Amino acid sequence: MSELNDAQNALLEIISGIKKGHHPGGAINIRANGQLAERHVSENINITSKTDKPGIDIWIKSTCQGESCYIPVVMDESGMVDVVYNDFHVEDGADVTIVAGCGIHNCGNSDSQHDGIHRFFIGNNAHVKYVENHYGSGDGNGKRILNPVTEIHAGEKCIVEMEMVQIKGVDSTIRKTSSFIGKNSKLLIRERLMTHGHQTAISEYLTELNGEGSSADVVSRSVAKDDSYQKYISNIVGNAPCAGHTECDAILMDNARVIAVPELDAANIDASLVHEAAIGKIAGDQIIKLRTLGLTEEEAENAIIDGFLK
Repeated sequence: MSELNDAQNALLEIISGIKKGHHPGGAINIRANGQLAERHVSENINITSKTDKPGIDIWIKSTCQGESCYIPVVMDESGMVDVVYNDFHVEDGADVTIVAGCGIHNCGNSDSQHDGIHRFFIGNNAHVKYVENHYGSGDGNGKRILNPVTEIHAGEKCIVEMEMVQIKGVDSTIRKTSSFIGKNSKLLIRERLMTHGHQTAISEYLTELNGEGSSADVVSRSVAKDDSYQKYISNIVGNAPCAGHTECDAILMDNARVIAVPELDAANIDASLVHEAAIGKIAGDQIIKLRTLGLTEEEAENAIIDGFLK
């Protein structure tokens, strides 16, 4: 294990809320520049390193009730490509919040990239909240690239909540999330992201509702500025009597481009599936109203964007 430097500590606080020298409680696994930097386990959450490939196994007991597990990744080495395989094993009845994500600080001329492959195996009657924050910084010409892959297998009577947030500074991301939801289980996904400059962001969500009474609500809110590009693809498959909803709301600015591709696949007569998509610019009357309160046009735009992405 190694001590984090100032740049890594700054990234850590932004993506996970963990401040230097402060232990937030629960279990912690911090990865820095491809190496383990810090690990703490708890009575109800154990973390072990994989032996066949880079990554960890997180074992969450049924006695875990309201605990948190932090698994952030920070990088400040230009030209580095880091790939990890993390598996979460959640026992029946467990209640846990998992805070993940990656921060990249790149001041060099070579691209830096992190690909996190996460799999969730969730038992019956469990409640899992998963928060994934992505952030990039640095004044180098090298890109900051993040390509997360998430796979969820939920048992019966589960609640799975996911917050997928791209704060800023990520030049390129391809996010792929696949969910397989069992009987009477509920999936809630909230994606929030902003792109600017020449950044690109592609989000692909596949949700299979395989159990009777299962449901899903997959919602993306995004802002695209400058010459950036976004594409949102969400496919909900109803293989049983179920309820599914997917929605994309995007604010388009400058010369940016946003594509929304909602897909519904009803394979059961009692599958109820709905999709919505709305892409547009900030309304002029909103800007005018805030300017009458003393804000500049730029401040008004920022206030509207901040409220939209909350």
